Amino acid sequence: MAVKLRLKRMGKKGYAYYRIVAADSRSPRDGRIIEAIGTYNPNNNPAEITIDEELALKWLRNGAQPSDTVRSMLSKNGIMKKIHDEKFSK
Repeated sequence: MAVKLRLKRMGKKGYAYYRIVAADSRSPRDGRIIEAIGTYNPNNNPAEITIDEELALKWLRNGAQPSDTVRSMLSKNGIMKKIHDEKFSK
């Protein structure tokens, strides 16, 4: 099973917000998830991103692959740098 960190669309038409989730790569976008690790609300100005850093690091350490959008959110919060430093400090 390949796990991906990706966005799950929530909210109503024209006013979407997203949950950042760990999900099986074969499941549909809004289908079954393994665990929710944060939220992303693009409707606020600036966009509001909240990520549980411990959960994100746990999934990344276990081999979960982030989507391009989630990767950029993790980079903005400094989480990708922590994973990178862990891998190359050994």
